[in-house]
Amino acid sequence: MWDDFDNEDPDFDEEGEFDYRKEQERIYQHPLMKKAKEIIGLTRALVGSLDEARKELYGGIMMDDAMILSAKFSSAEAIPDFVLKMEKAVLMKVHAKSLNSMTYQLALEETHAEEHLALLRQAIEEYRLLFIDWVTGFDSSEKSDDGWGIFTD
Repeated sequence: MWDDFDNEDPDFDEEGEFDYRKEQERIYQHPLMKKAKEIIGLTRALVGSLDEARKELYGGIMMDDAMILSAKFSSAEAIPDFVLKMEKAVLMKVHAKSLNSMTYQLALEETHAEEHLALLRQAIEEYRLLFIDWVTGFDSSEKSDDGWGIFTD
């Protein structure tokens, strides 16, 4: 009956308590999180070099988009529920696409050298590929109906 508790669970320490540091380290070492942090750095550099008017117009949106990538990833990784993971994944996708679109707006306005914008686009493309691998690993059998009817089939 109690045999289930005999196995070592890597997320629990020797006293059977959840090891938050170990979980946090796992999340922060994930390739998708590392790429999200790189995107934040590239975005911060681009926004920092904008003139004041464009910084006010685009800067907040771009930084929000970039930072949501890592925030939603860490919250999705912390839960097993498929529906909640998918909700967070959709938000990550939407914000990555929005950030990518902003690079083309900046290109139209000729605010940056194309090479600088291409660096951010390339990082977003690498993020997209990592994202695809990550999402395919979701366990669709671990889901609960949240009452909204999305991702429940």
